Amino acid sequence: MASIEFTPGTTEVPSNVRLKRSKTGNRGAAVFEFEEPVAQEFLGMTMTDEEGEMMTREVRVKFADGKFKYIEAIYEMKSPEEWDRFMRFMERFSVENNLAKK
Repeated sequence: MASIEFTPGTTEVPSNVRLKRSKTGNRGAAVFEFEEPVAQEFLGMTMTDEEGEMMTREVRVKFADGKFKYIEAIYEMKSPEEWDRFMRFMERFSVENNLAKK
């Protein structure tokens, strides 16, 4: 099962994901946006699937009334292999969370 978590055991679904890739294809980044996240504490964002885990600590948070209202997480990929691995994860995550385009 593919999941995105800030707090272990609490799966989050992003409201938006933007992909960026260098002209050479050697580097890339995914920018995740979460509106009204469930998590109330975190060490970073972890993406887990049958191949293992990927993690980023590059996370920005906006608070209101003592709760997270918005989280932005950036996952950087430094090789074509990391890009391909990330894309396999996103395919699984999209299908499992009914986010895949039809």
